[in-house]
Amino acid sequence: MDGSFTSELARELSEPLLDRFTRYVRVDTQSDRAHALDRIPSSDNQLELARMLVEELRQAGLQDAELDGQGVVMATLPGDVDGPVIGLIAHMDTSPDAPGKGVEPIVHREYDGAVIELPRGATRLDPDTMQALRGAVGHDVITSSGDTLLGADDKAGVAEIVTAVAYLAAHPELPRPTIRVAFTPDEEVGQGGHRVSLEQFGADCAYTLDGSDLGGLQDETFSADEATITVTGVDIHPGTATGKMVNALRIVAEIVAALPSDRLTPETTSGREGFLHPFEITGSAGRATVTFILRDFDAEALSSHAELLRRTAEEVAAREPRARVELEIREQYRNMREALDRVPEVVAAGEAAIRAEGLEPVKEAIRGGTDGSILTERGLPTPNLFTGGHEFHSTREWASLQEMSAAAAMLVRLAGIWAAGDLAVGGGAPLAGASR
Repeated sequence: MDGSFTSELARELSEPLLDRFTRYVRVDTQSDRAHALDRIPSSDNQLELARMLVEELRQAGLQDAELDGQGVVMATLPGDVDGPVIGLIAHMDTSPDAPGKGVEPIVHREYDGAVIELPRGATRLDPDTMQALRGAVGHDVITSSGDTLLGADDKAGVAEIVTAVAYLAAHPELPRPTIRVAFTPDEEVGQGGHRVSLEQFGADCAYTLDGSDLGGLQDETFSADEATITVTGVDIHPGTATGKMVNALRIVAEIVAALPSDRLTPETTSGREGFLHPFEITGSAGRATVTFILRDFDAEALSSHAELLRRTAEEVAAREPRARVELEIREQYRNMREALDRVPEVVAAGEAAIRAEGLEPVKEAIRGGTDGSILTERGLPTPNLFTGGHEFHSTREWASLQEMSAAAAMLVRLAGIWAAGDLAVGGGAPLAGASR
């Protein structure tokens, strides 16, 4: 794709989409890992964007838009044909992995292919090391100011959905199924898909807008667990600690150091290889915690990663019997592929919508997960579609307006494809009522 839009529809949607996106990213919506399980949503600031979206959806004609007690925004665009109810989902929160407060979006019109030097934070976007950026020459590239993330993950998806349903509402002559919209909190801390009431949502299938590269459609994700190792030592004043202190931080460090560093790590794996990744250590000499994420496409391999972690912790703990070492493993989500294979028309409709926008679908497994991973496991088939955002979870995050506009136009095409009801795909279970 060069600097032009994929279709006239994408061009028509681009300016209202840009307006929404640049407003949404200015709202700080970082989720909070420390409160992922004990607060809904994990950070109160997510509710500011939620209330904004309720009002904008109502103004667009989705009169039942509301914010529920789980922090989820839901709304309905009524359809004019019988058939399955289709859901469109994106998450409102942004990652806690990079600064997210005070986002100032910058639009670089007709990007010329050079290194983009951002004004703050010494952040630079170099096309020599960023393949997707090399493909965005001529595009209108949107970045942060360099000292925060941008928030395209997933406010690009949010803006695209609002833009698409507003367009459909303003063009009642376009056939469409009943569309249910959901904007979730806390996806970045693994809770977004759990917050959605499937009974209240009432969709038969859904699509998350949470992908990246142009034309992308994902129907397979990692399976994921989170593991926490807590070490309780013996703390005492260091001046009188001889033969008495048991330093919990040192034991945690020994556990991490004893794990493989030349394999089973994010930096040494690719493709369908899984990993075991320590990402946070907290505590003191008396009590310390290290948190891991475990990832693999295969459930048996995921279990083997957990067993390796357990065995390593036990071996290190055995060297110091005065310490107490506890391991807790929490399931996060599972690979959606098997469930989606039972309803192939859901993925087929996504592919058809991408082609209708003049693109070739790019199917690949996600080395990560989405709200759709959890929702699919819960009974709502939910593959993932592209948004045009890139370099997520970092101050290098950027988005292409042309690619985002193509995603919004794709959603309008998707509505027409489901309304036509001519998805001639055999071998799957009946879709209607699948999630209820």
